[in-house]
Amino acid sequence: MTTTEDREFLPAMTRPALLRFYDPVSRLLGARDVQWQLVAQAGIEPGATVVEIGCGTGNVLLLAARVVPDATVIGLDPDADALALADRKLRRAGFTVQLDRGYADRLPYADASVDRVLSAFMLHHLPPDQQQAALREAHRVLVPGGRLHLVDFDGGRPMPPRALRLLHRGHTHTHAHVHAELLGGPEAVATALREAGFAEIAQCGHGTTAFGQHTFHRATR
Repeated sequence: MTTTEDREFLPAMTRPALLRFYDPVSRLLGARDVQWQLVAQAGIEPGATVVEIGCGTGNVLLLAARVVPDATVIGLDPDADALALADRKLRRAGFTVQLDRGYADRLPYADASVDRVLSAFMLHHLPPDQQQAALREAHRVLVPGGRLHLVDFDGGRPMPPRALRLLHRGHTHTHAHVHAELLGGPEAVATALREAGFAEIAQCGHGTTAFGQHTFHRATR
């Protein structure tokens, strides 16, 4: 498996100059409602430590910080430009959030140090071996009883509207832009979560946006 040491940090968007358009377009296509639902399902408590893997431009981080301002909110992404945009956005809103450059399959956090791990439409961007590694890493960093909350497409390769084909962020974990299929669908995700060591695995809802059909998953360490 390719590791962080073997990989260059490459832009997560195919056209970084268009990054500033990603938020308004994705919001128009329904992403914000899905992000709100993910944060609500996470049930973040005051004082909790929350990590979003593949945080991109920081939309989920901003919602989490607004809902529970006493939580420690951390975002991780390989794209420096996206992290810079997230930092500006969060600071304008009055929040100081830790933003780390890194990869979901090799998290730079200690064992049992995180209460919630969030993932919004990130997992399908990874090759299958890195998908499984990312789930194992999420399990490793969670405290006993901590939870992973993720939402992603229901298998296959999502086909974004034409506007997003130019903007689409591929969370690049290799030396080329990878847009892999998600582990085979909701049931395959549940199987992968069990193989990563999670218990109390559940599907918490389904939905459809212009991006495609998606499922919310919850898994407890």
